Amino acid sequence: MPRVHRVADDTLENQLHYLPGTVSRLGGILQAFADLTVLLDLDGTVLEYRFDTPHLQNRFPDLLLNRRFQNLLSSEVALRFDRQLLQVRESGELLAFEFSLQPSEEQWFDARIGLCSDSQLVLVAREITDHKRLESKLGQQVRRLAALRSIDLAIASGLDLKLLLSILLDQVANLLHVDAGSIWLVNPETNQLAFSSGMGFNTNAVQSARLRLGEGLAGQVALERKSMIIPDLRLNIAGSAYPPHFADEQFLAYYGLPLVAKGKTLGVFEIYNRAPLRLDADWVEFLNVLSGQAAIAIDNAILFQDLQRSNVELSLAYDATIEGWARTLDLRDRGAKGHTSRVVDITTQLALSMGVEKDSLIHVRRGAILHDIGKVAIPDEILFKPGPLTDAEWQIMQQHPTLAVNLLAPISYLAPALDIPRWHHERWDGSGYPERLRGEQIPFAARLFAIADVYDALVSDRPYRKAWSQTDAIQYIESQSGKQFDPRVVVEFMKLTTSNGYAASR
Repeated sequence: MPRVHRVADDTLENQLHYLPGTVSRLGGILQAFADLTVLLDLDGTVLEYRFDTPHLQNRFPDLLLNRRFQNLLSSEVALRFDRQLLQVRESGELLAFEFSLQPSEEQWFDARIGLCSDSQLVLVAREITDHKRLESKLGQQVRRLAALRSIDLAIASGLDLKLLLSILLDQVANLLHVDAGSIWLVNPETNQLAFSSGMGFNTNAVQSARLRLGEGLAGQVALERKSMIIPDLRLNIAGSAYPPHFADEQFLAYYGLPLVAKGKTLGVFEIYNRAPLRLDADWVEFLNVLSGQAAIAIDNAILFQDLQRSNVELSLAYDATIEGWARTLDLRDRGAKGHTSRVVDITTQLALSMGVEKDSLIHVRRGAILHDIGKVAIPDEILFKPGPLTDAEWQIMQQHPTLAVNLLAPISYLAPALDIPRWHHERWDGSGYPERLRGEQIPFAARLFAIADVYDALVSDRPYRKAWSQTDAIQYIESQSGKQFDPRVVVEFMKLTTSNGYAASR
């Protein structure tokens, strides 16, 4: 039989039968489906109550009688309950709220409260503990999915590995409310674990640590490629696996997971807590998924770093090759010794001062290095002739830009650098060669280089003439503004020669 505690003259059943208004009409229905029924005075003191569920009767014997109901609730819910009591007394409305009984908080109720008489209220509640547990579990799953999603986005965005691992540790800390975490990565050259990222440590000792596979907790996890759970690290203080500085950290619980991708151990993911850490099967499964994501992220980052390193090495090899071609030309033409390096320097400074983006600067530089590469196909008797060229010889000489394109076009990575070798002899007024381009039809890089090329040629000795003075060369450049050269580039060139002059570096 249901347990009923009375302090009033009428039975709780009679009180519910004679409920006024809306509550009266619903009273029988509410009582039929109630797990807890409570009769209260207007201040919330329990006058009578009944549990209609056996397990609740046994769990809360004599818990409520003669106590203010607010004292059985958490402080936040108690405040809300006080406001509802006032609202019920003033309006007579039937109000709803959820609560759990202190100190347990393991049983949750969905309640309705209304006036029973001028001096009494009735609270009818249905236990919703299973619903709240399911709601909490679903909420955890949503938060886990959100964490996995944020990590997926971080992986897809190609973030720096350090930042990515920091995001992963933050997500774990927020979801599990653990005190500390760390990620160790295997150095394939030394076959050792090195600390890569961490959070929550009080000391910096772990940051410089190195572990052999099999050494320490992380080393054992990496070697055995199995998760390790230690509920109480203090029991391992005497063991070699317990790092000495952890005594200062006062860690109690430990959880370590191997980071494995494509059959290869990449590192170890660790969680530490200074209080007992209870992880159910769902949490363990989530951490396994998380460690799998981390392993994929690390593997991708390593591949990307290797690719970047290969690209840099390949780019250096490309540049070394084209610089070797340029030196070959300089060695053939002793009168042009150092010409290539000087025009590259002037062109680069002009490009920077005129706002050429850094991504494009490498192509300008390569084009400047290769500007005369077409001359390798010009006969020596024409290329090194000490006197003026005949018309026929000049026609052959003017073929070197086209020859440069024929040589370089099959090399795809040099395609963005062809503007200078192809068009550096075009003139602003359209009288240049090979295509007689005019004004801004001439690519910008070629217009920059044209000034650098002519200036260095004028101030250098040639087989057919002596070098000009700096002043004469600069005056000539200025006089050719709008004729041979782009006026805007001439202005910028004059600023550079005024500020730091090129002759000083010759």
